[in-house]
Formats: sequence, C-alpha cells, structure tokens
Amino acid sequence: MRERGDSSRPDPSPAPFSKVGAVIVAAGDSQRMGGRDKVFAEVAGRPLLAWVVDVFQGCASVHQVVIVVSERNLEAGRRLVGEQGWSKVTEVCSGGRRRQDSVAQGLRRLVDCHWVVIHDGARPCLSVDLIERGLAEVAETGAAVAAVPVKDTIKIVGPTGAVQETPSRDKLWAAQTPQLFRFDIIDRAYQQARDEVTDDAALVEDLGYRVKVYMGSYRNIKVTTPEDLALAETLLSKRERG
Repeated sequence: MRERGDSSRPDPSPAPFSKVGAVIVAAGDSQRMGGRDKVFAEVAGRPLLAWVVDVFQGCASVHQVVIVVSERNLEAGRRLVGEQGWSKVTEVCSGGRRRQDSVAQGLRRLVDCHWVVIHDGARPCLSVDLIERGLAEVAETGAAVAAVPVKDTIKIVGPTGAVQETPSRDKLWAAQTPQLFRFDIIDRAYQQARDEVTDDAALVEDLGYRVKVYMGSYRNIKVTTPEDLALAETLLSKRERG
C-alpha cells in the first residue's frame, strides 16, 4: 500500500451519485475449516454469506451487487438470493481457481459502474459505515483500502526460521476488505495481472496508483478457522441485540 508521486494520481473524481457496484468474493475452498463450507455455515442463526449481503443491500450508496461463489455452491447461492429477496443482487456467478480469477469474474458482470467495492464473503462483521467511509476516501484517490494498525510485533523470518528483521509497528497496517476502486483502475489492474496476489490493492499499486488506507475495524474479522466462526457468532449476536 505504498504511495507514488503526483503523476500517479487519478483523474478528478466524478459526481458523488455515480453508480457503485459491489463484488462479494465467496469462492474459497475453506481448507482450514475442517470440511465445513464457511460461507454457508450458520452464524447467529443465518448463513455467514447472508450477513455480508444484507449490509450491501442496506447501503443506500450501493446500486448493484454480484456474488462470486465456487462452482459447487452456485445453485445454493442463487437459492439463497431468492429466499432473501435481495433486490440489488443482479447475478451469482462461479469463480476461478485463484481469488483474483474470482474477482475478475465479478468485475465482468458489473454494469455501468464507476466505482467498485470488493469485499470478502468471509468477513461478515462489516457495517454500512465502513462502506460509506471507504466511498468518501475513494472519491478522493481512486483507490482506498480498509485496514487496521497491527497490535503484535511482526518478525520477518528467513527459510531457516531465523529472524531477519523486526520492523517498526508504526508503519504496519493489516489490510482488510472492503477495498474500493474507480472501475477503470481496477479493471486495468486485473487485465494486466500476471503474478498471484491475495490483495486487490497490490495489483493497483503495481500500476503506480496511490492507494489510500482508511481506518477499518478490529471487529471486521475474516473467518478462516472454526475458532473464527465462533468469534463471528459472538460479534454478530451482540450486534443483533443492539
């Protein structure tokens, strides 16, 4: 998430009412979930994915939502959309082998969107405020990423297990989603992608664009293990109780 010089700044932002599309990436293989499919696992009485889509459905600034799932979950995803009646979801499509392949599939299905919000389907504890603050930031820079300062000391370790460096925490942030972009920027980044990445912003950085970090939330966890699922259950249950 490095910054570049003035030449990398995007063109002036459009009017604030420009159309916003969202791509929810939920095509992972859940390898660390002990055989459970995390995006359809029940959390606080609902499928994990439902918590994510509900937030985008309730965000007035978002106009279109595309959900990307694995091939085996395609029918389940479409069935869930029908059951929940999410009017903003225009398509549920299957993803690819890599995360970036899945995002690319979602981008292709957005229609006339000037801004794109990309979010992990395994992060169910986001809020409308987190999306709205990201849209305010991306209107200024063309690329913005939710992140939080790291709390732990980070060690850079070599192949033998020896510590090579202990970087200062002052400059270290843990990237989250949502990650937001002007459509033409992220579309170009994905068209030119060659190496495998786990972060959309990294592709934009490689093109020389300035990526702005804005404050995310420590509650905006990514569900990767069964322990994460239990934590998400606690967080979402508390939110429901107000």
